Amino acid sequence: MIPQDSVLVQLIRLVERIPSPPPPRRRRGRPIVYSEKLFLKALVIMIVRRLHKVGELLAVLDEPTPEMTMVRDSLREEGCLPSRRTFQRRLKALPESLPEQIGCLGRHLVRVLEPWHSRGRAVALDSTVLRAKGGVWHKKDKKAGKVPHTAIDTEANWTKSGWHGWVYGWKLHLAIAVGEVWIPLAARLTAANTADNSVAPCLIGQLPDEARFVLGDVHYNAQNVRQACLLRGTQQQRFLVTTKRGAYPHTDDGVEVRRIFHKLRSVTNENFNEHFKAIFEVHGQVPTRGLLNTQRFALGAVLVYQLALLYRHERNLEVNRGLKAFLRAA
Repeated sequence: MIPQDSVLVQLIRLVERIPSPPPPRRRRGRPIVYSEKLFLKALVIMIVRRLHKVGELLAVLDEPTPEMTMVRDSLREEGCLPSRRTFQRRLKALPESLPEQIGCLGRHLVRVLEPWHSRGRAVALDSTVLRAKGGVWHKKDKKAGKVPHTAIDTEANWTKSGWHGWVYGWKLHLAIAVGEVWIPLAARLTAANTADNSVAPCLIGQLPDEARFVLGDVHYNAQNVRQACLLRGTQQQRFLVTTKRGAYPHTDDGVEVRRIFHKLRSVTNENFNEHFKAIFEVHGQVPTRGLLNTQRFALGAVLVYQLALLYRHERNLEVNRGLKAFLRAA
C-alpha cells in the first residue's frame, strides 16, 4: 500500500494552486469542456514518468494501482475523464500556451523564493542545444530533398555550438534568474537554426517587473533586444548587458563591469543547463520527434522543474539540491 499522497499526486495537486495566465479570447465553435490545468496535470505525469506518447500515458492511467486511482481522481472534472481523442487533441495544442504558463509561474516563484533579496536583480539569457532523435539530416541530402531513412526528424535543423560543434536538433531558449536559486523565468523551444536574438524579445516579455539587468552573450547584442528591454508598461528601465563585438582584448571604460556580469551569466547558465539536462536525461538525443512533441517535452520539463522548486520550498527542503533524486522518486 502506497502512502496516502505520493509525490506524483502532490505535484499534480500543486498544479491546481499555481497562478495561470489570463485565458485566451474564446473562439467560435464548440465550448471547451475540460480546463487547461487538467492537461497540465497530464503533462506533469508524462514528464515525471517519462511517457512521451499519449497512448503510453493512457495505458499507465489504466493500471489498477492505488496510486493510479488517486491520479485518475485528480484528473476528473465533474466526475468525467477526457476521452483518448480529447487527450490527443488538447495535449497537441498545449505547447502554444506553455511559454505563458512558464512565465506566469516564474514570476510567482520570484515573489515566493525572493532570489534577489540580497543581490542584484539580474536575468541571464541563453540557449542550449538538444540533439534530435533518430540521427542527422545532412545538408546535401536536405538540399536535394532526400531523406535517407525514416528515423530522421525532418523538422529539426542545424546549428554550430561553440562547445559541441555542429549539432542537428533544437534550441531551448531560456531566461534564468541570477541568484542562489536558478529559477527558469521564461522558455521557448525552436529549431536549432533560429537566431537567439529573434526569440529574446519573447523571453524578455515574460520577465518579472523587478528584473533590472538582462545579461547575454554577443548574439543578444542586437537592436531588437535593446528595444524589448525598453518597451515596458512601467517607468523603470531594464539594462541590457552583453558581450561587445570586436577584437579582444576590449579596452573601453565598461569592460571590467561587463566582465563581472559575463561571469555571473556564465555561472548561472552553464550550471542550470547541466543540471536540467542531467535531471531530464537530454545530454544525448531528446526522446521525441517533431516540433510540437519536442516543445511539449522540453517546455513541460521546464514547468516540472518550476513545480519541484515550489514543492520543496513549501516543505522547507533545500530548493536547488536533490531535484534529480526527488523527481526520480516521484
